[in-house]
Amino acid sequence: MSTFSPTPSRRSAIEPFIVMDVMRAAADREQAGHRVIHMEVGQPGEAAPPVVLDAARTALADGAIGYTEALGLRSLRARIQDHYRRAYGVDVAYERIAVTTGSSGGFNLAFLAAFDPGARIALTAPGYPAYRNLLHTLGLEAIEIPLGGSAGPILTPELLAAAHAEAPLDGVLVASPANPTGTLMSPDALRDLVAAAEDLGLQFISDEIYHRLVYEGEAATACAFSDNAIIVNSFSKYYCMTGWRVGWMILPEALVRAVERIGQNLYISPPAISQRAAVAAFDVSADLDRIKDVYAANRRLLLEKLPALGFEDFAPCDGAFYAYASIRRLANDSVAFSRRMLEEAGVAITPGLDFDRERGAHTVRFSFAGTHADMTEAMDRIAAWLG
Repeated sequence: MSTFSPTPSRRSAIEPFIVMDVMRAAADREQAGHRVIHMEVGQPGEAAPPVVLDAARTALADGAIGYTEALGLRSLRARIQDHYRRAYGVDVAYERIAVTTGSSGGFNLAFLAAFDPGARIALTAPGYPAYRNLLHTLGLEAIEIPLGGSAGPILTPELLAAAHAEAPLDGVLVASPANPTGTLMSPDALRDLVAAAEDLGLQFISDEIYHRLVYEGEAATACAFSDNAIIVNSFSKYYCMTGWRVGWMILPEALVRAVERIGQNLYISPPAISQRAAVAAFDVSADLDRIKDVYAANRRLLLEKLPALGFEDFAPCDGAFYAYASIRRLANDSVAFSRRMLEEAGVAITPGLDFDRERGAHTVRFSFAGTHADMTEAMDRIAAWLG
C-alpha cells in the first residue's frame, strides 16, 4: 500500500472566514430544532424581487444558460454602463466593464491582473477578512492600516503616505461603505485618497458593493475621479442576489484584456442565468428601496437599543447593514461571547476577530439585514440574556 499522504499547500494555510463558521454553528442549532435569529452574515433577509425571478425562469424556459463571453453578457454590461450615467453622472466606456462571479470573483481577477507575487497591498483594519486571506493565497502581502481612535474612521492620504514611507506599497483597497463598520467616505475624502494613491504610484481598488445602501451622506464612485481605479461591485447586497454569484468591475483600459484572459481560464464565464436575471434587477429600484427602508428602520432600532445593553463605541454606521460595536463592558473575548450568545440566546453575531486580528477580541458585528420583527426579537433576547 502506498505511503503517500496528501498535505495541504502552504498557500492554503489561511485563517477561516469566521462568519461562515458561525453560520455553520447556527445551522447546526437549527437542525437540532432551535430557532436562531441570524445577525451574523451580511445577507439580505428578502429574496430577489419577482421581476428578477421571472427573468431567470424565462432564461430557463429559453434554454439560454450556456457559456457567455468571459467579460459577460453585452446586454448586462450595457445596463451597468447606463447605471453609472444615471446614478453618478459618469460615462464609463462599455469596453471597460466586466461581469464577474460575484464581487469575490472580481477581487480574484483584480489581484491577479494588477499585481505580481510579493506585491504589498494596503487594507484597513477593521476590514473584510477575505481581502487579506485572498491576497495571502495568491502570494501577495496584505498591509493593514489600523483605523479608529485618533486615526479616525476612514483611511486618509496621510495614513496611506505614512504606510508607504515605512515600506513601499503597490496598491490600496478601500471599501465605502465599509464592512464591518458601515462607515462611508465623503466624495471629497474619496477623491483626495484616489489622488494620493496615484501620486504615490499605487493601484487603487474601490469596493463599492454596499453602494445604494446609504443612510447618512452620499456615496461616490472612485471611477468619477480616475480612469485608473479598479471598481468592484455586486448584485448581492442592494439587489438581494447573494446566491446568484454575479457582480461587475470597472477596469482601467490597460487591464481589460488581462482580466478577460484570466477570467477565460479561471471561470470561462459568469453564470448565464444569473446574468440574465441581473439585467432585470435594474428595473425594480422601487421594490429594492422598500427593502432598504426596512434596513433603515432596523438601523434606528439597533442604534437605540444596543448602547443601553452595554454595547458602545460604535463606528459611524452610515451605510451597508452592519453595526460594529465594543463589548469591553461585557466581555474580553469576542469569539467566546458570540458563541455563548448563539447557544444561550439563540442570536448569531460575528466576533470582531474576523475583521481585526489585533483589536477584534473586544468588538462584534451585528448584521441588521433581516426582517424588522426578527431584529426586534433579537434585541429582546439579548436584553434577557444579559439580564
